[in-house]
Amino acid sequence: MEEMKTEVVKNAQFSGGVLPIFLFCIWAPILFSITIGLASPFILCTAIRWICTNSIIAGKSYKFNGTASGLFGRWILWYLLSIITIGIYSFWSTRNQIRWVVENIEMVN
Repeated sequence: MEEMKTEVVKNAQFSGGVLPIFLFCIWAPILFSITIGLASPFILCTAIRWICTNSIIAGKSYKFNGTASGLFGRWILWYLLSIITIGIYSFWSTRNQIRWVVENIEMVN
C-alpha cells in the first residue's frame, strides 16, 4: 500500500463575513425546530455551499454541487438505521454524510 503524503496548506483564505454567520445562527435553529429536524439537509447544504463559495485553498476556488433533495433520502435512511440500531449506526451515518459532502465539492479553477 502506497503511503500518502500530507502537506500543510498555508495559503488558505476565507472571505466570508460575520453577518451571514450571525444570521445563519439565528435562522438555522429556528428552521430546524419548526420542521422537527427535517430541514437538516437544506441547512447543511446551505452552510457547506457558503463555506465553499468563500474559500480559496492553494489558489483554488471550490463549488459545492450537492442539493438538499439529493441528501434528503439518504439522510432519512441513515436516521432510521440509527434509530433501529439504538444509535450505533450514527457513527457510520456521520461518516457517510461527510463522504457525501466531500464527493459533492469540486475545484472551480
